[in-house]
Amino acid sequence: MIKIYNTLSNKKEEFEPQKKNFVSMYVCGITPYDEAHLGHARAYVVFDTVKRHLLKRGYQVKHIQNFTDVDDKIIKRAQEKKIKPSELAQIYIDDYFTQTDKLNILKAEIYPRVTQMIPEIVKFIMALADKGFAYKVGSDVYFSVEKFKDYGKLSKRKLDDLKAGARVDVRAEKNSAFDFALWKETKENEPQEIAWESPWGKGRPGWHIECSVMSSELLGDTIDIHGGGQDLIFPHHENEIAQSEAKTGKQFVKYWIHNGFVTINKEKMSKSLNNFFTLKTIFEKYNPRVVRYYLLTQHYSSPLDFSDAGLDAAKNTLQGIDDAYLRLISSSKEMAFSITDKDLLDIEETFLKALDDDFNSEKALSYFHELKNIILNELFTASTDRLSQLRKLFEDFSENSLGLALPEEHKSDESLQKLLNERNEARKNKNWTESDRFRKLIDEKGYKIVDNRDGSSVLVKKI
Repeated sequence: MIKIYNTLSNKKEEFEPQKKNFVSMYVCGITPYDEAHLGHARAYVVFDTVKRHLLKRGYQVKHIQNFTDVDDKIIKRAQEKKIKPSELAQIYIDDYFTQTDKLNILKAEIYPRVTQMIPEIVKFIMALADKGFAYKVGSDVYFSVEKFKDYGKLSKRKLDDLKAGARVDVRAEKNSAFDFALWKETKENEPQEIAWESPWGKGRPGWHIECSVMSSELLGDTIDIHGGGQDLIFPHHENEIAQSEAKTGKQFVKYWIHNGFVTINKEKMSKSLNNFFTLKTIFEKYNPRVVRYYLLTQHYSSPLDFSDAGLDAAKNTLQGIDDAYLRLISSSKEMAFSITDKDLLDIEETFLKALDDDFNSEKALSYFHELKNIILNELFTASTDRLSQLRKLFEDFSENSLGLALPEEHKSDESLQKLLNERNEARKNKNWTESDRFRKLIDEKGYKIVDNRDGSSVLVKKI
């Protein structure tokens, strides 16, 4: 039984989707006005791990992730670059896929965009107005927070406590300072390509309404899992609940999952503090597999403090994992169809139970390392069948559950192969000085030598 820490109840709950073997999951996507950064990687690796484990446990998952392709930040950046907002959004949507593909993140089933769902958004707002939850201020439309009695149930905040110092959209005409925009009138300096006709005049959607509309249109009025970063709990997800449940009268989400922040020197990574790192920049120094491994080393709900030291440690650990795997595959030419050895079945079950327990990747990694140690201890003594089972289990843990793409055995060029042959000849003649010299030359070219049980050697590219 999978257990999930539900932000709504503030406790772990047994996971029971609405349909026995089907999970509806909505994850808040990016606002594409700049390059994807480490905070994005944290969130989407987390929910990729959630999705992979649900699939592993036999569920069918319909996963929706939006793009907020209409936003004040997009408009401002597009005006600075003297291009259309749609062109700017597409540049950074393309960048998002380029970087997340490197992190081996499974694709969502659908990536809806705000600009593709304007009629549905207008219809949703009209339904809220008909029920008395929305009102006009000029050509803007606002949601009346005080009319939704359960407002604050996700963030555990009360309006009376918030009113003193909250950062809100101050506008005298609003009924309440906490009412939020559902529809925004087009301003004179804004491009017409992001202005749509509506019953209230030309304008565009507010931020919060889009996710309620996209999730209900594509997944239904009630969804199983809704995910995002902890910074979205209030006000974004709180407002989603209010407008969705006000319209339908049904529970909007059964299980809310929120990942922790990425911090830099214990401070939240933020563009306003100028302490954020783009994935493109990080990948220039570190292999994306290293970054993914690093992101898995902490439970998703905990803050993750970014540092070169942390990434270097992850790099060294992953290199050891790669070495063990490449030695294993060169000693095990055929894959087992199933796992039969009891101790390996036990490790498989404890590994999966770690992920059953609120998707605890940190704990699951400890069992992955236990498997790696068994491989190294048995590499020269185990039967071919045993090695094949070890390989199958290793690949299942790495690729299917953790999303760590497997390293490939390097097919060396002539110069590297010549050095390897000379090193092997020196070893054969017990000329250890020459052997070490050739190893060093190979190391300088960016490769490691891994020796196998049959006396052969494999070149492993350093990560």
